[in-house]
Amino acid sequence: MEIKSYLNEQRQLVESSFDSYIPAAEGVFSDHLQAMRYSLFAGGKRVRPILCLAAARAVGNAIPDEDILPVACALECIHTYSLIHDDLPAMDDDELRRGKPTNHVIYGEAGAILAGDGLLTLAFDILCNTGYGKLDTEKRLRISHVIARAAGSLGMVGGQALDIANENTTFPFETLQAIHRSKTGALITASVLAGAIAAGADEAQLDGLTQYGDQTGLAFQIVDDLLNATSTTEQLGKAAGSDEEHGKATYPAYFGLEETRNKAKLAVEEAKKGLKSFGDDARPLRLLADYIYTRSH
Repeated sequence: MEIKSYLNEQRQLVESSFDSYIPAAEGVFSDHLQAMRYSLFAGGKRVRPILCLAAARAVGNAIPDEDILPVACALECIHTYSLIHDDLPAMDDDELRRGKPTNHVIYGEAGAILAGDGLLTLAFDILCNTGYGKLDTEKRLRISHVIARAAGSLGMVGGQALDIANENTTFPFETLQAIHRSKTGALITASVLAGAIAAGADEAQLDGLTQYGDQTGLAFQIVDDLLNATSTTEQLGKAAGSDEEHGKATYPAYFGLEETRNKAKLAVEEAKKGLKSFGDDARPLRLLADYIYTRSH
């Protein structure tokens, strides 16, 4: 399996499914819906939905795509909402995302806030809609709970609040860990667990996948820190060097570049240890962990 081909195939699968769940930009709410669609269809790696799909396959049960794709698409809605809000002037104040003007640059701050709100609530509409796929009610409820906790005040939202609160401060390493594990890692872990739960994973499998998700999420954010410090705006599709400009709590700020690279590599190694009881069905997850470490944007 070649990871780039796999990623392209899975990305196309996810993106071809969006229109099944995302309202068309028409009718009285057309402007608002267009703002939602602008950011959702702006491209991106689609790491979270792909991890969801890969985890479902790793469990070894033959779950149909139509049963897991609604969950995968809901996760991308939540991730996209978080990017829209992160980019706002009151937050990270970025004007470029995925190589395009950020949502508030096109639709204004109020329009961007509402586009994010719309995507977040749409995600749970998709998860709860029994017309999408054939997951039973217990699985839907469990998946929704896992994702809600990861996206909320004890996960992604809390991590963003902690990140902002610690700008331009001297922070202990424990704070840096908490920011990375919650702001980025929590939703990545939830993406892995959501796919596994949908496929009927047992508790031992969920334990291993939790370790994989936690460490993969940590590696993802550490590499993001590295790329922000070492890449160009053209390579990233967003403003390079913004972490240092905003005085962000990052691994390079705490450890320097070389030790940060070592920390990212170690996290990937620990992630793959969580898959030791899995067979070849988990190969895409192993390759995804390596890709997260070696990616250039």
